[in-house]
Order: sequence, then C-alpha cells, then structure tokens
Amino acid sequence: MSIVVRDVREHELDSILELNNAAGPSILPLDGARLRRLYDTAEYFRIAEREGAMAGFLIGFGSGTEHDSSNYAWFSAQHADFFYIDRIVVASRRRGGGVGRAFYADVQSYAEVRYPLLTCEVFLEHDNDPVRLFHGSFGFREVGQHVMPGSGIRASMLVKDMCSYAWVRETYGGRLPDAPWLGRPRVARRTAGARA
Repeated sequence: MSIVVRDVREHELDSILELNNAAGPSILPLDGARLRRLYDTAEYFRIAEREGAMAGFLIGFGSGTEHDSSNYAWFSAQHADFFYIDRIVVASRRRGGGVGRAFYADVQSYAEVRYPLLTCEVFLEHDNDPVRLFHGSFGFREVGQHVMPGSGIRASMLVKDMCSYAWVRETYGGRLPDAPWLGRPRVARRTAGARA
C-alpha cells in the first residue's frame, strides 16, 4: 500500500474542495472560487494517492508572492525568504497511515533546495496536541503566535530551518541543475520569470 505524491490535476478540484470542507475545525473552509485562486497561484499543489484513491493534498507558496493569507503576511513581515505551507488535508480514513509524513517529506525535499525556512501554522483553539506533536517531530519550532483577523483564531506560527539550503545556494547559486527529481514549481510553468 504505497503512497504516491504527485501534482494536482485540474479535474480533481471538486474532490479537493469536498475533502477540505469535510476536514473539521482545524482547516479553514474553502469555496470554489478561492480554491481556483489557490490552484492558479500556488507554487506547490500536490495530492497523495493510496490504492488509487485521493488521500489528501498540500498547498504551498514561496515568499514574494501575492498570497492573501494573513498567516502568510505574518511570515512575510518576519522573514525575507521562506516557503509557506498554506494547508494540508488528509482524508479522515487515511489519518495515521503515513500520508502526512509522506507530504512533509515531499514538501521539505522541494523547499530545502529553494528556501532557507519551511513555515506553517497550527490552530491553538482546537484539540491540536497531536498536530503540534507531529510538527515538533519534524523539527518545527514556534516563533510566535498570530490571531487571524475576521475569525479570531489564534495560530502557533512554526518554522523549520532548511539545513541544505545554504550549501545548495553556495554551490548552485539561483540556478538548480536540470534533474527530474528536483521538479519545477508549478508557477514557473505558467508565469515567465518565476522563481526557478
């Protein structure tokens, strides 16, 4: 029962919307228009499959984009260069089966050659001790808290240093080798001059 992590396909957006809105109070709900904007602008938008069925998704943005999340804006005010995990959702029947770990291994592999920090937040209002423990086990640490305007939800703002980033930047500058395993950002395929 292997887990496959791959880029999202446009025809999967309805399933992603349903999965997101069934996730419970630890994930903000989406409507179709908002999900479409995320699809059109996210640097990283991947799904996980297990046994041929969608098991979850993860959406992320690099620094310097026009992402309109208040949590992203908080990180932008604190750090010049980072990769932000906007949301990760794992289907309830797949939780505890390694899907979240597969996503975090994949997104870290993507981010560590491009950004010095991997960032995300965890809501504090809900019973999220397992989520905080999960992030702590991946080396994330809290660097502050942020109350989200409109919702009043308090979030623990987490960062993880990408220890390979300095070496990659020193060795390759801003141009990564053309290797299939490195992948290329989705935005770069759509927008000329996007970050490589």
